[in-house]
Amino acid sequence: MTLRACARGCATSSIMVAMAWIAPLAGQKGDALIKTSDCSSCHTADRQLVGPSYSAMAKRYAGQAGAADKIALKIRDGGPSMPPHPNLTDAQRSEIATWILSTGGTAEPLQAEFPHKLKDGSTVNLDFSVYAEGVSPKVTKEVFHGYQLFNSYCYRCHGTDATGGQLAPDLRRSLTSGMKRQEFAAAVVTGRVDKGMPGWEGFLSGEDIVHIYQYVKGRSLDLVPAGRPPSTQD
Repeated sequence: MTLRACARGCATSSIMVAMAWIAPLAGQKGDALIKTSDCSSCHTADRQLVGPSYSAMAKRYAGQAGAADKIALKIRDGGPSMPPHPNLTDAQRSEIATWILSTGGTAEPLQAEFPHKLKDGSTVNLDFSVYAEGVSPKVTKEVFHGYQLFNSYCYRCHGTDATGGQLAPDLRRSLTSGMKRQEFAAAVVTGRVDKGMPGWEGFLSGEDIVHIYQYVKGRSLDLVPAGRPPSTQD
């Protein structure tokens, strides 16, 4: 075999291997693409995590002309609380958008409220429980997990026990000043490059971010003490 023939054969073989790898991706439907992308870090089927649920998005866009195109454009370009996804093809974004709309826009379950008595005697209602049922002041496993994550990664800039540091603000004050959970989560996911904060997308899961928020929220209301909080794991 001549060198030219060998090169032609090797090139053909490489193309066939590449096509064999690309073909399954090209044929994936929206739900399969979502499972293999980072979408599940921020979204779930029927409840808000970092971003809105797929059912909430379907409900929002239901009946709108060009709804799939609008969602696909949002996926491509991102937004204030959502990173862009230029790595996906137009066809893939369209498949994802079509699948989201197909979820039907069913209503999300009503969010439960959990009353917590503060040290000043007032009561605040939260959308999560700081304490494990029947064993206050032991915190839930989710809040304790948030404590572990915060004091493993976030404390370097935001201070041990979320008390603030030289490099980043006291997040307790941010939450008592009106920062909502979605704003908090969006900042963690996308970061704040202008302030030197990296994005944690792909490292922390959506559940991780929610647990960190719950821990910091508990600290901001003085419901969670400094140091290692008592938990059901003790």
